Amino acid sequence: MTQEPGHSLRSRAPYLPIHKRPRLRLPGDARVAVWTIVNVENWSPLAAMPRTVLPPPMGNPLLPDVPNWAWHEYGMRVGFWRFLEVLNSRHLKATFAVNGTACELYREACQAAHEAGWEFMGHGFVQRPMHRVEDQQTAIRDTIAAIKSFTGKPPRGWESPGLTETDETLDLLAEAGIEYVADWVMDEQPIALETRTGSMVSVPYTVEVNDVVISAVQQQPSDEILRRGRDQFDRLWQEGKTAPRVMAISIHPYLTGVPHRIKYLEMLYDHILAHDHVVSWTGAEILDWYRTETSKAA
Repeated sequence: MTQEPGHSLRSRAPYLPIHKRPRLRLPGDARVAVWTIVNVENWSPLAAMPRTVLPPPMGNPLLPDVPNWAWHEYGMRVGFWRFLEVLNSRHLKATFAVNGTACELYREACQAAHEAGWEFMGHGFVQRPMHRVEDQQTAIRDTIAAIKSFTGKPPRGWESPGLTETDETLDLLAEAGIEYVADWVMDEQPIALETRTGSMVSVPYTVEVNDVVISAVQQQPSDEILRRGRDQFDRLWQEGKTAPRVMAISIHPYLTGVPHRIKYLEMLYDHILAHDHVVSWTGAEILDWYRTETSKAA
């Protein structure tokens, strides 16, 4: 009997409510670990854009799609550098989710992220759903190799383009040496995921405080990342007194890096940093903390 795609998802992450888990403790009894992810992607001008800001004339898609490709390219020419200034000026480090091909295509931006001490995370070789990748194993291997060549060490984390996975993706990632993934947006604490070669950790990513959802999909006003992000943080900070939480903030240079949105990102960080009992960590730092805490309970 043939099983339907996705049949293994529940078996990889057994259900366990957050209030019934062993207690985790952040350093200094912090309540929230804030995780910033900056996404850098290679969108080919020869293909249809995954997301568009301007509909095609008369409803007929055209290639090359100059305005929508250029919309993304703006982020790497201008928007990314705003992110760098916002984070550096507040002594914050991001996780840099990068396509393997972007390491050379946007070399100056990648070098700036590396010099700033950001963590590099695999984000596919090119910006394409994993279901459309003909050879996932090779794409994963090539992405890891590109990041290792650029930074001197392989990535520990992985975020699939569009958070897409086939039934095999998680196993292939584990076999390639990836230690955590950001695709499983199902919790506010890290959780263990089962693979055919052992355990993988899901570090809580977000589709809520994520500018693709906010600005490109839902087309919310420019200040929505501040309003939603502030409300998200305030609640997690309140609840984190009894069980610490992870708050991810996912941003893309062509969306939040534009002039009419960037100040709201600044205001969100300033609101967060005005609170005690908060740590700002990369995905790898969250992973290491979780492993240390769970080993104590073992």
